[in-house]
Amino acid sequence: MAVTASLAHPWVVLRQAFRTVAASSYLHTTPKTLITNCSVPASFPLRHSALRRRSQAAEAIKGDVDFLLKGVGDQSVAKEVKQVLEMARRAASRREVLHTDFLTPPIVKESVSVLGKLADVKIVAQGGYPEAERCRISIGHPDVLTSDPDTVAALSITGNFGFQHCSHGDFLGSILGTGISREKLGDILIQEDKGAQILIVPELVDFIVSALDKVGNVSVTCSKIPLLALEYEPPRTNSFKTVEASLRIDAVASAGFKISRSKLVDLISSGDVRVNWATVTKNGTIVKTGDVVSVSGKGRLKIGEINETKKGKFAVEIIRYL
Repeated sequence: MAVTASLAHPWVVLRQAFRTVAASSYLHTTPKTLITNCSVPASFPLRHSALRRRSQAAEAIKGDVDFLLKGVGDQSVAKEVKQVLEMARRAASRREVLHTDFLTPPIVKESVSVLGKLADVKIVAQGGYPEAERCRISIGHPDVLTSDPDTVAALSITGNFGFQHCSHGDFLGSILGTGISREKLGDILIQEDKGAQILIVPELVDFIVSALDKVGNVSVTCSKIPLLALEYEPPRTNSFKTVEASLRIDAVASAGFKISRSKLVDLISSGDVRVNWATVTKNGTIVKTGDVVSVSGKGRLKIGEINETKKGKFAVEIIRYL
């Protein structure tokens, strides 16, 4: 496609600039010095030319990023994708491999879509198992990123959960209570009375093993397990239909979670309602097919097929996760 070809150009310019720098017998400095040191002797025309071309390449990439982000509607997602693109710029220019933290599905989807249009960049998205929602993205030059890096580790959390059921929120709260940030933690796979299995960045494995000793009121033991030992089952769901006058979040979600509309409005006001992992701030936010709505303490649901009725209302399929 023409767009893909035009998007590839800044990265090619950057590569050519560095090759020119490498060919110069006069240059003995680091890329950082090359960028920041603008006092270049006139006796070194090749060095001066390389500096100018490097600066032009950086400006071109900046413009390229702004153009790519125009296709990302959600501004909060666009902000995160921009950081991933900046990481890709560094990885390509330095010919190294960089890794993101765990990203939410919308950010992973948009980042993969955008990065796939850039030359000299290879990406690998991993969440620990094929159906993972939260994933890390590894970014590098194709000559450097030649295999899937080990960026995800798995832990098993076991305890006597037969007499006290602990939810996804209980496990999440206890893990974050150790002091780690949400971005370092991937999916949490609940195993009913056996406990749970979690995905995490490898560098925090030893810390969680030693720091996490209780979930809810249940004493637990943590141990590292191979990714192949993960026991994943598709989530159980219950589907039903509701007919609403509009597709506003307060109307559809209140029906989906079977709570009053005023109660859902209160939950929105307190920041407890999210659509596609982004916090909702307006009661009138419109939902569409494929949107995932989550409410703190209530679980989550997915918006299925939507059909307009003869009376101008909307028949909405609700897929509730159990």
